[in-house]
Amino acid sequence: MQHQEPEAKIFACSKSVYLAEKIAQEYGIPLGKVTFSVYSDGEFQPSYEESIRGLRVFIVCSTFPNADNLMELLLMIDAAKRASARHITAVIPYFGWARQDRKDKPRVPIGAKLVANLLQAAGATRVMTMDLHADQIQGFFEKPVDHLFASTIFLPYVKSLNLENLTIASPDMGGSKRAYAYSKFLESDVVICYKQRKVANIIDTMELIGDVKGRNVILVDDMIDTGGTLAKAADLMIEKGALSVRAICTHPLLSGDAYEKIENSKLTELIVTDSIPLRKSTPKIRVVSCAPLFAEVMQMVQHNNSISGKFLM
Repeated sequence: MQHQEPEAKIFACSKSVYLAEKIAQEYGIPLGKVTFSVYSDGEFQPSYEESIRGLRVFIVCSTFPNADNLMELLLMIDAAKRASARHITAVIPYFGWARQDRKDKPRVPIGAKLVANLLQAAGATRVMTMDLHADQIQGFFEKPVDHLFASTIFLPYVKSLNLENLTIASPDMGGSKRAYAYSKFLESDVVICYKQRKVANIIDTMELIGDVKGRNVILVDDMIDTGGTLAKAADLMIEKGALSVRAICTHPLLSGDAYEKIENSKLTELIVTDSIPLRKSTPKIRVVSCAPLFAEVMQMVQHNNSISGKFLM
């Protein structure tokens, strides 16, 4: 008897519809219908407007703040479980709360582990995400995790720039592994910024390890929040003789006055994905869509094909 895969459907939380529509179009199926009822006090309830019994359900939701996005995802997973979906995959392009991946001081939570527990308790049978802040978060799950790398979409763009004297840079010590992975594929040098903070999001000092004189530099990071680190790093590298400085950041949180910092910095260009919607457009920010990557991997999962070819790093 021939095995037949369950039919797949794609749904989205309210703040991720813009991305889910592109993923569904790349996948080749229409985006599923879901409605949200909102009570006067702010409580909300999702409802699938079509049968999902026995199907493979992909729920697209980046869990960037505020917490409503995570709560929407949990409710949609629970609803899919109670509607007898056969497989429930939480597609989380940006996995929020990932910076809380360990106890770095006494009496603090491990938020990423808590989120993993919540997703599994709600009923997710698989998780698909991209460029986690810390690789070990995959180990917080007892379910399969497909950890995709945005390098598969960034590298072709970088190569299209045809930059000579290219150097890859990490804005901090923690991102050195990512920077070395990019440099391996681009056959370039690597430099690292060493920074110290007084408090979160505020840099006290920054030093450069390596030489950037006469080089075209590309800073690589998993996310950009306030933009302070990248702006300071770009200014420092130009002072040290760099010809140009660009930045690749997978997840554009861009909180506070980040847009102004980017505009006023020495950065030539900031390249991001659409894992999080931009609040406004600016000439310095270029968006490379991650929708084709997710759609292709979702099809591979649907047909039980290997996805190892998508792991460039």
